[in-house]
Amino acid sequence: MRLVPIPQDKYDEYRLTLMFDCYKWDPQFMDSNTVAKYALVITQEEHEELVRLTESLDEETRTAEVFLNQHLEITKPLALPKKVSREIRKMTNYEPDRHVRLMRYDFHPTVEGTWAVSEVNSDVPGGFAEASLMPQAVLELLEDETYWYKSFGDILVKAISDKVVRGGRIMLVHCTSYSDDRQVMQYLGDRLQAEGFQVIYGAADHVNFKENQAYSILDGNEGSLDAIFRFTPLEWLTEIRPKRWQGYFDTTTVSCNHPIAIYAQTKRFPLVWDVLEQNGISMATWRELLPDTIEVKAAKDKEGYIYKPACGRVGEKISIKEACKDDEYKKILADVRRHPKKYLAQKRFISKPLIGEQGEEFHVCLGSYTVDGSHAGYYARISGTPRIDSNAADIPVLIERQGC
Repeated sequence: MRLVPIPQDKYDEYRLTLMFDCYKWDPQFMDSNTVAKYALVITQEEHEELVRLTESLDEETRTAEVFLNQHLEITKPLALPKKVSREIRKMTNYEPDRHVRLMRYDFHPTVEGTWAVSEVNSDVPGGFAEASLMPQAVLELLEDETYWYKSFGDILVKAISDKVVRGGRIMLVHCTSYSDDRQVMQYLGDRLQAEGFQVIYGAADHVNFKENQAYSILDGNEGSLDAIFRFTPLEWLTEIRPKRWQGYFDTTTVSCNHPIAIYAQTKRFPLVWDVLEQNGISMATWRELLPDTIEVKAAKDKEGYIYKPACGRVGEKISIKEACKDDEYKKILADVRRHPKKYLAQKRFISKPLIGEQGEEFHVCLGSYTVDGSHAGYYARISGTPRIDSNAADIPVLIERQGC
C-alpha cells in the first residue's frame, strides 16, 4: 500500500472535475480540504487478501444478524434505542434473499504489518461516487495503465436490477435538506434512471405502508413502490419521528438496507459474540481483526483502551486524545461517565501511517464494501491524525496490476 501523488499542475483541474462531474459537491469540511492530493494504491496481493477477509466478515455478520433477529432475548447487551427495540419485534417476515444487503468494513494498516478493522458500516454506508467515479477520474489524469479499480456503482446498480422489476419505482429515502446526503442519492439515482428505473427522491415521511407494502405519498409521485433505498440512519428515524416510520421494519417491499442492519451497526455488536459462538455461529474473522471490545465499566483499570459511541458515525466522539481539539477529550470522558451504555471500550490499535511527498504522515481508513455477500469495491479516507473523522480527505483507491 502506498500513496501516489497527483501532479501539482493538474490537482486544481482534478478537484473541479470531482465537483462538477463526479458528484463531489462538498470538497471542504470547515477549514479542511476533503479531496486528497494523492491516490491510494494497493497491490494485487493486498486486494485479494482484503476480498477474502471482507467476504468472510460479511458471511459472519449476515449469519449473526439473522440469528439475533430470531432470538431477541440475547440482544440486550446491544443496548439498542428503546423505540428501535420495540419495532424489531416486527421483523419476523425478514427474507435475506429478497432484499439488497449493503455493508462497508473499515480496515486500517497497523505497525505490526497486519490489518485491524475498526467497525462495519452496516446500516447506511456512503461514499458511492467516491468509490466509483473518483478512481476513474484519477486514472484518466495519471494516464497509467498499470492500475485498475473496482467500480462500486456498477456492482450496486446490478444488484438492485437483479431484485427490482425493470422500470420499477424506487424511492431514495434521505435527509433532503443535506447536500452531502443528496449528492450520494443523486449519483445513485442518475445511475438507476439510466437503467430504466423510475426514481423518486424523498424523505422518510414520504413513504406510507399498507399491508407491508410501501407507497409514495410525495406530491406528484403518489403510488406503489417497487423498492426503497434508505439512506437515513435507522436511529435517526426515531429522533426525526416521521409518521409511519415503523413500517420500514416489516415491509416486504425490496429494501436496501432493511432494518436488520441495526444489530451490527451498533458498536456494541461484539458484546453478543460469546453467545453467538455458543450457538454454533463462528465469529473467527471478526475476532482476528477487531480489537478487544468490552463494556465501559470493565475497562476501568485497563491500559490502552479508548471509548467509542455505540451509534457513532464518521469518527465522532472517539477518545483518541491526540486527535481531539481544545476540551473535546474531557467532554467525551464526561459523557462516557454519564452514559456508559451509550459507549463501549476498545483496545487501541496503532495505525501505521503512509508517508507523503514532503515526509508528511497520513493515517488510512480503507473501507471495503460488500453487496449481497460479495466484495464490491473500496472507499478510502486519509487523515493527519489516527482518528479518521469529518476532517479526513477522500482518496481514490487503485489496484496495481499483477507484475507491474
